[in-house]
Amino acid sequence: MLPIDNPVLEVAELVSGYGKMTILNGTTFSVPRGSITTIIGPNGAGKSTVFKTIFGVLPARQGKVRLNGKDVTNFTPRQMLEAGAIYVPQGRNIFPELTVRHNIELGSVAAGAAIADMPARIEAALDRFPVLRRKADQQASTLSGGEQKQLEIVRGLLLDPRLMLIDEPSIGLSPKMVAETFAILTELRDRGVSILMIEQNARSALAISDYGLVLELGQTRLFDRAEAILADPRVGQLFLGGGMAEAAP
Repeated sequence: MLPIDNPVLEVAELVSGYGKMTILNGTTFSVPRGSITTIIGPNGAGKSTVFKTIFGVLPARQGKVRLNGKDVTNFTPRQMLEAGAIYVPQGRNIFPELTVRHNIELGSVAAGAAIADMPARIEAALDRFPVLRRKADQQASTLSGGEQKQLEIVRGLLLDPRLMLIDEPSIGLSPKMVAETFAILTELRDRGVSILMIEQNARSALAISDYGLVLELGQTRLFDRAEAILADPRVGQLFLGGGMAEAAP
C-alpha cells in the first residue's frame, strides 16, 4: 500500500457492522493531508459504513481511528465535529421550510458551535457561495438539488474543519451541477480541507481526486494515486466501466 507521511486520518483494522452482520473486516487506510481521496467499490463493500464508523454513527467493534494523530475511536458525532471533522451524508439533509440563512444558522447551533464570530463566518460563507447569498431569504425547498448540497457543505464549513467526509455528492444532480459541486470540492481542497469522498460516478470523482481507494468485502484492496487507479485495467473492468451507481450500506 502507498505509504503516507503525516496523514490527516488513519483507519487501522476497523471492524464494524449492523446488529449481527459484520460489514467492515479489518479495513485499513490513511487519508493524505490536503488531498481529495475517493473510495470506490461494489455494492455492499462497506463504503458508507466506513464513514458512519469513523464519525461515530456506528460503533467500532475493533480497530482504531486517528484524526490528526489523536485517537478518536468511538467519538460521538459531536466530539468528531469538535475534533475538526464534518460529515455530509447521502441525500438531502436540510430544513426545507426554513430560509437558506436560517438553515445555516440552525445548522451551526445544532453542531454546538459556540463561536463568537459565527455571524461573520456565516457572511463569509455566503460570500463564497454567491447563489446562496442571492437566495438567502428564500425557503430552502426552492433550491435546486445542487444548491441544496451546497447549503449542506456551507453548514459544515462554519466549523472550519480539517477533514470532510462526503457521501455521494452528485446523486440526483444535473451534469452542470455535478461539475459545480466537484469544483467546490477542489477549491476546498486547495484551501486546506482534506476530503474523503464516496461517489457513484467513480470515474469523474477520481478525475478530480489525488488518491483513490478500492474497498471490497469490507477490506482495502488497493490504495494509490488517482491516476494510477484510473489506469489500472483490473479496476477499470470491475468498477469504472459504466459508472458506480450503487448505494452501499
